[in-house]
Amino acid sequence: MAYPLDFSREIDSVIHTLLAHAGGFFDTIAAVIDSFAGGLESVIGWLTPWGLVVLAVGIGAWRIGKAFALFALLATLYIIYSGYSEHAAITLALTLSSTFFSLLIGIPLGIWSARRAVVGSVVRTLLDFMQTMPAFVYLIPATILFGLGRPPGIFATILFSMPPVVRLTDLGIRQVNAARIEAGLAFGCTPWQLLRKVQLPAAQPSIMAGVNQTIMMAMSMVIIASMVGAGGLGNDILSSIQQLDIGLGLQSGVVVVLMAILLDRLSASFARKRHA
Repeated sequence: MAYPLDFSREIDSVIHTLLAHAGGFFDTIAAVIDSFAGGLESVIGWLTPWGLVVLAVGIGAWRIGKAFALFALLATLYIIYSGYSEHAAITLALTLSSTFFSLLIGIPLGIWSARRAVVGSVVRTLLDFMQTMPAFVYLIPATILFGLGRPPGIFATILFSMPPVVRLTDLGIRQVNAARIEAGLAFGCTPWQLLRKVQLPAAQPSIMAGVNQTIMMAMSMVIIASMVGAGGLGNDILSSIQQLDIGLGLQSGVVVVLMAILLDRLSASFARKRHA
């Protein structure tokens, strides 16, 4: 008689053992995440919705052009006058916080992966696992380890959104022209100088593409993170599902789409030359 392979109890046991022996460590991580996200949310609140309008339009005109600046103006005005500016600000803070921690971990990991073949093999396998795991699954260990609120939502978002920047940083470093590296070595560059002055500048477009994709994935995941109390526009979308309210779902969904377009175009603009 065949028996199913079941290792769920072992995983549960590992998680609960971590809680029992390293609870203080996870409490510290939760406090750091919550403090950073709370501080960023306060800064965004200090800017006020109208300050964010000016910021979006100004950066849009500077980096992309007048047509996009007009779109940014209309999009941000829609967010304000539809009554979602407060929840949009929370979602923006969650997205930027998650992106910050993803880049803080992901870019060095991508560099390490590119410079060490064994590390690269292990990291790429791990990234395959992370990218194919259903997004909702990340919420389970995050909630067990960090409780409810912003920390588990941001932690799950970091795990979900980090792979693109790791992959593209790794790819960008490995694709640097061999002649450039040889020239740097010929001029006596140390490994650190070679990385800082040759490899990173040459890999910048690839790294920035990774940053852009990480922002987009973080934006999508923080909406799902409302299920563990992260807040923001995800609460409105979750309420619309629970109440089968099509109007609420569409209206809040349009706000998410507009924010995603703005973040996508603005972040992507830094990977290329400024619009003339």
